[in-house]
Formats: sequence, structure tokens, C-alpha cells
Amino acid sequence: MGRGRGRRGPHGGFGARHHGRGVRCRWRPEPGAWEVHARVERFVEPALLLLLRDGETHGYDLADSLAGLAPDDPVDLGNLYRLLRSLEAEGVVTSRWRDDLPGRVKRTYALTDDGRRLLDTWADSLRKTGDTIAAYLRRYEEGATK
Repeated sequence: MGRGRGRRGPHGGFGARHHGRGVRCRWRPEPGAWEVHARVERFVEPALLLLLRDGETHGYDLADSLAGLAPDDPVDLGNLYRLLRSLEAEGVVTSRWRDDLPGRVKRTYALTDDGRRLLDTWADSLRKTGDTIAAYLRRYEEGATK
């Protein structure tokens, strides 16, 4: 997705070549036009915690549900499972193997009390980010009418 030198943007656009670090969030799909991918950094973590608040579930279900919360950010299963293992190591989620579910044995994940506190903290932080974005958009709209 536009990472590194010589690669195209998420939609195959021109000029995705860039220097420096980080993911490119803007590119030119064609000369004279811009495309921007505005996103909340690490949004997958609070989204995952929110889904786990609803109950214990397994990785594939989490991936499908995450796609619904962040349709513009494709879910990489390897990264999802690494994040789940990391959250488990921090005591934010727990996991267990279940053979009582349909199909093969599945590892399921559940939110801990500490995970619930982290989810609440994410919600507060995202609310503040939403306020900042709303202030930006108000100022943008005010300037558009002048």
C-alpha cells in the first residue's frame, strides 16, 4: 500500500514514490488530482477490543467483523494474530482452544477486565480525536463559504 520507493498507492495511482519513513497517506491517481487515505493510526486495536467486548470469538470471525468496522483497511490475518498474542501477553485478552464449536478446533479470544479498561481509554481518546476532526471540518466549511 504505497510503502517504500517506487510503489503505487492503494489504488494503483501515479506518484506514490516517496522518500522517508512511514506509510504514504496521499498520492496522485492522475496528474492534477489528489487522493488521501485519512486514518486513525492503530485503529485495529480499539476495533478489536470493541468486538471482543461483545463476547468470546475466534480469529476468522474477528477478521470478518473488523472488515465491517474499517472497510478501507484490509485485515492481514498474520498481523491480526500477532496483535492478539501481544494483547494476551499484556493481559488485555485471554485465549483458549475450543473443540465444542462447529468445524475444527478453534482458538477463541475474550476481553479481560484490564482489556475493558483499555477499551474505555481508547474510546475517550477517539472521542477527543473526533472533536479535533470536527473542529477542523467546521473551520474548513467556514472557509469554503467565504
